Amino acid sequence: MGVVWPDNKRFGFTIIDDTDGATVAGVGEIYLFLRDLGITTTKSVWMFRGGEPFRQPGETCEDPHYLKWVLDLQQHGVEIGYHLATWSDSPRERSLAALDKFAELFGHPPITATNHSDCRENIYWGAARLGGVWRLGYNLATGFRFANRYRGHVEGDPYFWGDLCQERVRYVRNFVYSDMNTLKVCPMMPYHDPLRPFVRYWFASSEGSTVNLYNQCVTEQNQDRLEEEGGACIMYTHLAAGFFENGKINARFRTLMERLAKKPGWFVPAATLLGHLHAQRGGRVITDTERSALERRWLWEKLRYGRS
Repeated sequence: MGVVWPDNKRFGFTIIDDTDGATVAGVGEIYLFLRDLGITTTKSVWMFRGGEPFRQPGETCEDPHYLKWVLDLQQHGVEIGYHLATWSDSPRERSLAALDKFAELFGHPPITATNHSDCRENIYWGAARLGGVWRLGYNLATGFRFANRYRGHVEGDPYFWGDLCQERVRYVRNFVYSDMNTLKVCPMMPYHDPLRPFVRYWFASSEGSTVNLYNQCVTEQNQDRLEEEGGACIMYTHLAAGFFENGKINARFRTLMERLAKKPGWFVPAATLLGHLHAQRGGRVITDTERSALERRWLWEKLRYGRS
């Protein structure tokens, strides 16, 4: 894949922690553990408390103790990412307020952003992630429930914020795969897709949404292969999903991360990793063939394994 890593490192690795269910009490110890290992990651946040109930709301930047903790993470090198305004649907006005608040609190607009679950303002989500035959396959498999639900990219819609995303956000996550070497599956990332112009650059990630799925992905064998291939791993996970229970960090997760940290990896936040790839590759424009390959593999994995 031809990536030259800084400081003679052999591969790149990062974690994006989706904020669903996250509280200081629930994930704080994990961040201390990762800090001790020298692994610096990305922590996404919600700016506001949501409206209707959500099964795992977690804390937001409106909670003073949580905001203080998040700012401390930032001081220690953790990237703060954007996970939309909150866990419930946000019309354009709230999205704008959230982006303004993010820049006020963290000193700059978000560099990385991720859609959240079922929010209507998700950008290019559901069926809109796909095109052609793959979109039809997705709609048939889901009974057309998500054919037109997500509106963040639909100009004139009350939930439209595509122009704001284009103006303020550099990288947005899309497809998720089971391979630990994210870059092997998506070697063109970060890439621009002319069919989805309100996102400047897209990136893929590796599946680790729960502690069990994370541990299945980051096995000893896969760690060794990532190093041998000189690749890059962007693990997308919810550190609130079983990583810390009954006052203890999951034992298998601890063992795997301690082993990984001893390898010659470049352990940086997602924005830094993507920025390095971008600088080396110049920000690719994805081809129709490349897009179709990504869509086909993602849809196959989603239908078979339920990938996000």
